[in-house]
Amino acid sequence: MKHQILISVVLWVALPATAQWLNYPTPGIPRTKDGKANLSAPAPKAADGKPDLSGIWLVDDRKYFFDLGADLKDRVPVQPWAKARVQQNIDNLHKDDPLALCMPPGVPRINMNPLFPFKIVQTPRLVIMLHETSTNSAFRQIFLDGRPLPKDPQPTWLGYSVGSWQGDTLKVDTIGFNDRNWIDTDKGHPQTDALHVIERFHRIDFGHLQIEVTIDDPKAYTKPWTANVALHLLPDTEILETVCENAKDAGHMVGK
Repeated sequence: MKHQILISVVLWVALPATAQWLNYPTPGIPRTKDGKANLSAPAPKAADGKPDLSGIWLVDDRKYFFDLGADLKDRVPVQPWAKARVQQNIDNLHKDDPLALCMPPGVPRINMNPLFPFKIVQTPRLVIMLHETSTNSAFRQIFLDGRPLPKDPQPTWLGYSVGSWQGDTLKVDTIGFNDRNWIDTDKGHPQTDALHVIERFHRIDFGHLQIEVTIDDPKAYTKPWTANVALHLLPDTEILETVCENAKDAGHMVGK
């Protein structure tokens, strides 16, 4: 029941606009004899020889959107204050979730919602992620030009990201977050301004992507913890514009 409520909230805050090209064949996709996208074909390569992560991706299920630590046998290694905050968020029926206030879902939650895909555009020096999200359309920039992470970043919702290739895997380091967002939705795991998110993107084949996500936030957790998330390609479609217009109604949500 709780998950159904949360999904209703996500749907309630997002108003996708009518868009074209939802059934337009995506160029460059390998096809089977019947014309369908061959998602088991080999992963593509970019012009520079690196794996090409480009495409529209959607997480396989909602598990990590609700609880990023769902697969951890010993559960998330929270510090006492963070454990209390999780319980407070649950007891308060997630009323204070920034997502319900039209704020960006944050990293990595922005990639974890099975209702809203995101698009990767890859160049040799920059990877761009365009997100439908459940609030307002958002973007991330991942710089591959060798620049360092900022030493004193202005806190943001989606952070500052730099990436580097480790073989066929793109490693992305992101810092510079504010302390207002949540790591996930059902548990409401908190974050602080010390959060460092490490993502490793690996395209298994043409239609399947794996993201290893490590949360390193020493102010909230006793040690780093990791989740492995599977995603699939959405061929022959496009992402939609989403606009959140109902934040003023968040005060009517049930909560303590």
